[in-house]
Parts: sequence; structure tokens; C-alpha cells
Amino acid sequence: MNSKKPYSRVERVEKQILEILNSILISNIDLTRLGFITFTNIDLSPDFRTAKIFYSVLNPTLSKENIFIEINKKRKAFKKYLGPKIHLKLIPDLRFIYDDSHIYEDKIMSLINNKGKNG
Repeated sequence: MNSKKPYSRVERVEKQILEILNSILISNIDLTRLGFITFTNIDLSPDFRTAKIFYSVLNPTLSKENIFIEINKKRKAFKKYLGPKIHLKLIPDLRFIYDDSHIYEDKIMSLINNKGKNG
């Protein structure tokens, strides 16, 4: 059977979970004391049992390690609010991970810009 959908079910569920978690962050769970937190990406296992949720923080008030601890303390609360909003047989176990991809992007852009000036 050839599906005409542009991406897989896992990708569609990832997008849906990411949107729901960001709305939960705004309306149900207040983490503003840690800084401005945004969920940036998700890596959902093919069996939907686990989800790695990547986050970034602007204007952090604590160290990266302490923010990581504080966010992961709220895993059960996020899962509780996620359950009624998503139609899955099993709600995935959430793991929050600091998204440091922007650091690599900045480094690569810096290298590209410097090569252009020197080249």
C-alpha cells in the first residue's frame, strides 16, 4: 500500500506531541523561574514508548545541569497533561534533553564566515 502522506506516522505524532507539550508549558506548567524555555524537537521511538524532548533556554536563571534536573522533575506532570490531548494507546515516557544544536550552528556559521573573509 502506497501512502500519499508526506511523512511517516512517527513524524506526524512527533509534531503533534511537540505542539501539545509547548501548549502545556504555556498554560499548565510554569517554568518561567528557570528562564524562557521552548521545546525545540522530539525524537520518538518507533514503538511510541519513549520520547526525547529537546529544549532550549533563553535567559537562564540556573546552570544547565540544574535546569535539566528541574525540567525532568516535571516529567510526570507533562505526561499527565499530555494523555488526554493525544489519542495513543500508550503515552510515551518523556525524557527532557538540553538542545545544544544552536551552538554547533553558530560555530559552523562562524567558520564559514571566516573562510569567506580569508579566502
